[in-house]
Amino acid sequence: MKRGTATAPGTRGENEEIVITELGQVGTQLDGFAHQMYGGEYYNCIKDEEMNAGGGGELAAGGRQGFPKLGVEHVPDMMTRGVLIDVAGLKNVETLPETYVVTAEDLQQALAKEKLTLQAGDAVMINTGWGKLYNEKDKARYLKTTPGIGIGAGEWLIKQNPMIVGTDTCCVEVRPYPEQKINLPIHAMFLIVYGVHLLENLKLEQLAAAHAYETAFIMEALKIRGGTGSTVAPISVR
Repeated sequence: MKRGTATAPGTRGENEEIVITELGQVGTQLDGFAHQMYGGEYYNCIKDEEMNAGGGGELAAGGRQGFPKLGVEHVPDMMTRGVLIDVAGLKNVETLPETYVVTAEDLQQALAKEKLTLQAGDAVMINTGWGKLYNEKDKARYLKTTPGIGIGAGEWLIKQNPMIVGTDTCCVEVRPYPEQKINLPIHAMFLIVYGVHLLENLKLEQLAAAHAYETAFIMEALKIRGGTGSTVAPISVR
């Protein structure tokens, strides 16, 4: 905190903040398309060398100046239909077991129970109950393993053409993935192959408790030039 020191009569003082922190991949966050690459390629077949066009290596290009393509500043403000898929409610549990793989059938059954179907452009929010552990006491357990969607559920969601998909976990997908062959396959599928943003660490227990399955979803990302993501504060209005 920078504080003004002018306190004499007839003088003007001012206070302001100087913040040095991570703003892209922390807290409730939006994953942008510059966040992930696989085999040296990003979304839309953009190659790693194109993302380092400024030269000078990690600190000069990505680390300080931001990425020249796919920066989070290009993410528009979002206002769309929000759909809560309460998988924990479907299973009648407070939280899904750690490393539980959410299947396409789980999503379809939960939607049927809620009497909803997904539409193109929806913001899909999946409640696992794991968000209840997002606190100082339980943070180690929250981050160590998580329930989340598996590949089958991811493929089904992509076919529904959502605008964005999020959960009340740190990674959206199950961790560790059973018989894992690549790290974070859902991130690769959504961010690199199909261009669908992910939302992590959502607070969904109040929506689930209120049975607020269909809402107006509103979110604005920080316009961080060349950023890989953004801290966000999405809201759902019913």
